[in-house]
Amino acid sequence: QLQLVESGGGLVQPGGSLRLSCAASGFTLDYYTIGWFRQAPGKEREGVICINRRGDSTNYADSVRGRFTISRDNAKNTVYLQLNSLKPEDTAVYYCAANPLNFCSGSSTLYIYWGQGTQVTVSS
Repeated sequence: QLQLVESGGGLVQPGGSLRLSCAASGFTLDYYTIGWFRQAPGKEREGVICINRRGDSTNYADSVRGRFTISRDNAKNTVYLQLNSLKPEDTAVYYCAANPLNFCSGSSTLYIYWGQGTQVTVSS
């Protein structure tokens, strides 16, 4: 069964950090571009950041620039999203997704595998 599984979400105070993981099973992440998306209550899903097969990353949300970092460990078949200096407006369900093309896109339509999401709540 081909699937992505996110983990690492939780409740954190403003200014805190989290590291989200996206682990693949049933397929090898080496051959996929991986994007992170998020969806806040009452809002549409938005592209946050992406990493292609070469390891080049692209930010799609200006609000996270300089605070969120994406990386991949192909040996562990896992992609990570480091969230620093978190703000209440970062509260959302975070999803990872895989697309078979070797370029990043902030559009969800190119992504064929999706995880179930992990909740990130930033609150004091």
